[in-house]
Amino acid sequence: MTLRSLSATTALLFCLSVTTSAQDWPQWRGPERSGISQEKGLLKEWPKDGPKLLWQVNDIGDGYSTPSVVGSRIYLMSNRGMDNEFVQALSTQDGKVLWTTRVGNVGNPNQDPPFPKARSTPSVDGNLVYALGSDGDLVCLDAKSGKIRWQKSLRKDFGGEPHDWAYAESPLIDGDVLVVTPGGPEATIVALNKKTGAVIWKSAVPGGDAAGYASAIVVQAGGRKQYVQFLSKGIVGVDAKTGAFLWRYKEVVKGPAQAFTPVARGEYVYGGALGIGGGLVRLKPDAGGVTAEQVYFERGLPNGFGGAVLVGDYLYGTQARGGLVAIEFTTGKLKWKAEQFGMGSGLYADGNLYIHDETGALVLVEATPEGYREKGRFTPPNPPQKKQSGQMAEKAFSYPVIANSRLYIRDLESLWAYDIRASR
Repeated sequence: MTLRSLSATTALLFCLSVTTSAQDWPQWRGPERSGISQEKGLLKEWPKDGPKLLWQVNDIGDGYSTPSVVGSRIYLMSNRGMDNEFVQALSTQDGKVLWTTRVGNVGNPNQDPPFPKARSTPSVDGNLVYALGSDGDLVCLDAKSGKIRWQKSLRKDFGGEPHDWAYAESPLIDGDVLVVTPGGPEATIVALNKKTGAVIWKSAVPGGDAAGYASAIVVQAGGRKQYVQFLSKGIVGVDAKTGAFLWRYKEVVKGPAQAFTPVARGEYVYGGALGIGGGLVRLKPDAGGVTAEQVYFERGLPNGFGGAVLVGDYLYGTQARGGLVAIEFTTGKLKWKAEQFGMGSGLYADGNLYIHDETGALVLVEATPEGYREKGRFTPPNPPQKKQSGQMAEKAFSYPVIANSRLYIRDLESLWAYDIRASR
């Protein structure tokens, strides 16, 4: 084989490795941004000490960023100190670093509580990786090498206004469009050409909301394709083609932080008010626009940083003040509550919920409205030491990820990979 043909073969193999499959986890909350994995053949119960640990690495840098996994690579964001926030690619085989690319500084380093860190999840689309640094540095990277293709600053280029804890959004890729939320009166939400970074439209949402800490989703309802996002003054919908403002839902800002990525199905959109409760709106066409009609807002419904997962007709999620709950999605009726949880983040796969509790524990729970049925619980070995600031300590806030029959868990500078296949 010639050197040229060998290089061509290597390039082809890489292209195949970054072509996403149904078992990849290419972005925030999975393939559809819903927290749902389509994988089957996974363990229905865990042994006492958890599934088989494949590897653990403890030097990936600080941060709360959740991994994205495509083919044989893991992509995530981390920081070392306040002047080096970066994207890195790791091998799924052993967690070794393949490349690292600095994107900027950590945003709002004097925030209170003082836990400034990398927070966003990279989005992988074909041979490109898109990532947003906490200071508003948006980059498009070559997935193979980490080389920057183009970059923008949400602060400088769009007059962006993040909230107290800086930017925490994970960029949305929708076809040829990249959607991101600078915040502020000039370009509250923007759509960019994903290949070049060129502006397609700027949406000046009335009220000029600062950016929240959630990530946008695509919703088809009320006769419109929309981008729905949780901003500092409420959940809003904007027209996907033009950026025109369509509607706002204010009840969810009763909580102190706007970090709950909305959950949608059909004409319904659910949001959580941190530490308070949750609400559902129904989107209807209205004189050429869209109106959001509240169906319910109740205390004690899913509202934590970890969002919620809609499985069948039921929504599962944790509360900011602790407790895993199951509710009927369209009515808000509580089906059950399990008290033995802190605030946690979760996903669904093959009949079960995977909950990463803020304490660092992993819990497997059957996804059924009939009652709480725990199928396993363990804490990954050698967890990182957490810092304490006043009355608040660092928590395990990163979301769990399932890709290609593996469970990936990140907690600050540590990353674990577990084999969760039912048969080996």
